[in-house]
Amino acid sequence: MWSTAREIAAGDVVIIWLTREVIQPLHITPGKDFNSKFGNYKHSDFIGIPYGSKVASRTGKGFIHILRPTPELWTLALPHRTQILYLADIAFITSWLNIKRGSRVIEAGTGSGSFSHSVARTVGSAGHLYSYEFHEARAKKASEEFKRHGMDDIVTLTHRNVCKEGFTIVDEADAVFLDLPAPWEAVDYAKTALRKDRTTRICCFSPCMEQVLRTVSALNEAGFTEITMYETLLRPHEVSLVPTLQPIAEVSEKLKKAEAKREEKRLQQIAANKTRSASMKRKREGGTEEDEDEAESKRVKTDDEDAGSKEESSSHLMTRESVEMLVDEEATPMASRAPSLAPPGKMSVSKALPEVRGHTSYLTFACLVPSSTFSAPPPIAAAEAAAPNVEASSSDKIDA
Repeated sequence: MWSTAREIAAGDVVIIWLTREVIQPLHITPGKDFNSKFGNYKHSDFIGIPYGSKVASRTGKGFIHILRPTPELWTLALPHRTQILYLADIAFITSWLNIKRGSRVIEAGTGSGSFSHSVARTVGSAGHLYSYEFHEARAKKASEEFKRHGMDDIVTLTHRNVCKEGFTIVDEADAVFLDLPAPWEAVDYAKTALRKDRTTRICCFSPCMEQVLRTVSALNEAGFTEITMYETLLRPHEVSLVPTLQPIAEVSEKLKKAEAKREEKRLQQIAANKTRSASMKRKREGGTEEDEDEAESKRVKTDDEDAGSKEESSSHLMTRESVEMLVDEEATPMASRAPSLAPPGKMSVSKALPEVRGHTSYLTFACLVPSSTFSAPPPIAAAEAAAPNVEASSSDKIDA
């Protein structure tokens, strides 16, 4: 598949990475130009440079990256002729169908070839992919791409309506993948194509639940087991930078200083209240009855403030005691290690977003288990097996 050389050569298929959202394939043809908003490039400038190179435009105002194709990059860059399978579904299907090196796999239909490239890489030269496409134009285009990508010896593409004509192989496939409008019409043909000497698997890719129900009924009638339906969903994560957490020794030290300031303020308030009380007492002893009433009202107000201060101070004292316990148990050993445990700057935090992206289709899986057949023993063997019992019975009678 594709070129395995280190440098790009004429005729290679490369992936042009423009931005994260703009990725496209390019067939290197000397004499042609590649134009984009990032500048003008000649194909001949790409020849001889290593894959993965960053290439500046001729004007020097932009650049692009030239990457080696992979099935994953091809899925992101391929020209869409139909709805395609993406990496989450492809990985899950490949794993559940137990597709591995040397496997022989059936795919119907081919579509844009996203799944085809991944399966071809997985089975390798020791395996084979039989791909079927009922649309002639799509089959022709996919065949050209397979040939250009060096997959002729791994993939056999056939223009065929498998729902009407079935597959071209019998008792040979290890797995079958059906991406068809009516997969239930091809279930019986898939059973014929699957091997019967071992457990084989099938997957049907359907966009709506009505198709799933009809497919499940067809699989049951055909004798498939372990029928299961899955839906692959993607949940994006948002990554952001937040300040690093402070060491516990530093936090506890700040709490101790804050408690000390509160205690100092409380003592100052107590001293001020005592001074006011003594002054008012002196005025009351030498003042009039009106002065005594005013002094009494101020005293009541002062007593209320003192009560509030005492209540607040008691809560502060409890907090300080808890902080001192925390410092005694954890802060002291952490203080010596604080510099190494507190990386400077910020740290990355990932948070799963609440919304979930919609699915592309439902995946219906099933297994075909080989049936065990027990043949009756031949008549001669049965007679020979019964003979000793008859003789034993005769001897018993004679002895008696």
